Amino acid sequence: VEASFIEMFGFGFLAVLPKIIVSYIVGLGIEFIVAQWKHEEIQEGYLVSGIIIPMIVPVDCPLWIIAIACAFSVIFAKEIFGGTGMNIFNVALIARAFLFFSYPSAMSGDACWVAKESIFGLGNDLPDTFTMATPLGEVATGAVPAFSFDQVIGLIPGSIGETSVIAIAIGAIILLWSGVASWKTMFSVFAGGIIMGLVFNQWGPEGNAAAEMPWYQHIVLGGFCFGAVFMATDPVTSARTETGKYIYGFLIGAMAVIIRVLNPGYPEGMMLAILLMNLFAPLIDYYVVQSNIDKRAKRAIKK
Repeated sequence: VEASFIEMFGFGFLAVLPKIIVSYIVGLGIEFIVAQWKHEEIQEGYLVSGIIIPMIVPVDCPLWIIAIACAFSVIFAKEIFGGTGMNIFNVALIARAFLFFSYPSAMSGDACWVAKESIFGLGNDLPDTFTMATPLGEVATGAVPAFSFDQVIGLIPGSIGETSVIAIAIGAIILLWSGVASWKTMFSVFAGGIIMGLVFNQWGPEGNAAAEMPWYQHIVLGGFCFGAVFMATDPVTSARTETGKYIYGFLIGAMAVIIRVLNPGYPEGMMLAILLMNLFAPLIDYYVVQSNIDKRAKRAIKK
C-alpha cells in the first residue's frame, strides 16, 4: 500500500526535526555561554546557520555527529574570530567541511530515502529502506547521469535541503524580495557555473564524466543551487562592493565546476568553491575600492 502525501510529509518532517533541534541547542548553547563569559548581548546570527546546517547533511546523518559539527563551527569559525559579523568563513559550510573530512562515510550522500521504522505511526506503509548513489556519486565513478525532471523536483538522493531546485527557487525569490540577498552575487554564481560548464563541454578532457555533463546538470545537481542562493549570498562572508559581488559570485560558480571536472574523486565542488572565495572576498573588495580611488584621482588630475 502506498503511503499518502501527508504521511510522507509528516514522516520527513519528523525525521528532520531532531537535527534542527540538536543544531540549535548546541549552537545557541555555546553562543549563550560565550556571551555570558564576555558580558555581551546574545546575537541572532546563529538563527540562520542553525537551520542551514541540518539542510546540508544527508537525512541519515547521526545526531551526535551533527552536534560535534555545530560545536566545532561555532567555536572555531565564529567565536574565535570575535562572534557574529566577524567571521571570515561561512559557519554552516565550515560545519559541512568538518563533517566531510572527519566523517566521510556519514557524508557520502547515499541517502536512506525511506524508513527503517515508523515515527509516531507514520511511515508504516513505506517500503523497506534502501540506498542508492547520488547523481554526482555516479560522476565520481565515471558515469554521466541521465537527466530527469526528478533532479529538479528533488526526488533524488542527496543532502536534505539541496535536492529540490523548486524549493530552493522559492527561497531565492523570498530572499531577493525581502532584500536579504544580493541578486548580483546570486546571478553571477549561476553565470560562472553555466559558462564554465559550456567551456568544459567544448574543450574538456575526453572521458571525463563531469566535463561531459551538460551545463544545466551542473546547476541542478549537488549543492550548486543551494550554495548559490543561501551561502554565497551571506552578507558577512561575501564581497560587499557592488562590482566585487559580480566577481565574487562568478568565481564561485566557475570554481565549483572546475573542482568537479578536475577532481573526479570530489564531484561536489560548491563547498570548497565558496570557502575559497570567502578567503578572497576582502581582497576582491580591496582592489575594487582601490580601482575606484585611482579612477577618481586621475579625473581630479585632469581637471
